[in-house]
Amino acid sequence: MRIAYYEQTGAAGEVLKLGSTEKPTPQPHEVVVRVHASAVNPSDVKARAGARGGPLAWPRIIPHSDGAGVIEAVGERVPDSRIGQRVWLWNAQWERANGTAAEYIALPAEQAVPLPSHVDFATGACLGIPASTAWHCVHAAGPVKDRIVLVTGGTGTVGHYAVQMAKLAGAVVIATVGSNEKIERAHEAGADHVFNYTSPTLGDDILRCTSSDGVDHIIDSEFGSNIDEHARIIRPNGVIFAYGSARIKQPVLPFYPLLFKSIGLYLPLIYLLPSSQRQQLITGITRLLEQNALRHAIDTQYPLDEIVRAHEHVESGGKSGAVIVAPDQ
Repeated sequence: MRIAYYEQTGAAGEVLKLGSTEKPTPQPHEVVVRVHASAVNPSDVKARAGARGGPLAWPRIIPHSDGAGVIEAVGERVPDSRIGQRVWLWNAQWERANGTAAEYIALPAEQAVPLPSHVDFATGACLGIPASTAWHCVHAAGPVKDRIVLVTGGTGTVGHYAVQMAKLAGAVVIATVGSNEKIERAHEAGADHVFNYTSPTLGDDILRCTSSDGVDHIIDSEFGSNIDEHARIIRPNGVIFAYGSARIKQPVLPFYPLLFKSIGLYLPLIYLLPSSQRQQLITGITRLLEQNALRHAIDTQYPLDEIVRAHEHVESGGKSGAVIVAPDQ
């Protein structure tokens, strides 16, 4: 089978290689999936670039944690009825050497989730990290119905889903975006109010549209850059879910402003969810997919031969949706 891999970290064009290896055989409790779509998430790009530091955990890494495809074989203790099932994949390369940038992957059966027949594989490849992170950040602290939810980066791969999911759950949704061109897209996703986060009056604008009461629930993509403003605009007993802080990797926490509002601070890493929470989000996402309730943003799809371009596209910061590699092309 064809694969993409790297044996050292560095620039995409220098370390990503194409090759072949034997098709995997499922072990007990595993399935083998023919991969039709493999998502390139920022975490995949950072891992390949060496942003996490330290030596490679394995001599060769096939990247990418998310994907979608069809089960072609099952191991012992997995029912034969799963053969032929369309599935989306999560944590495919988390603490494992082999991810979804390959024609086939073997992984634990529970990490292959049934994909409704009307949902295409590229969309399925968006569910493992972006949609799952969004669902958890919206729902993990309790119902958001009638609460004011602020989503920063409201047109990003996570934010776009978070806006929709919060609105579908009955929240009043405020989104921030990085350019005026993205404002309409955030409104189309369901945001009631949208602001450009480069505005010097952003905090005041958000307070004004909440009648100065502030927001109840924040889903944040850039914690270090935003936390001081968030401490000002959040209501007492509010919650903050911060899933990223790429610009400021060691944020300074305004402890007392948060303490004296009794703020709940969550730093969710979607790879490490307990099984009960994982099942809740799988159930929730499946329900939304079956209802055809979500918009899915796919930026570009590349064949496996162009995986370097796909990684570079994600690194460029210019994408407006998920970047997908198709190993079967």
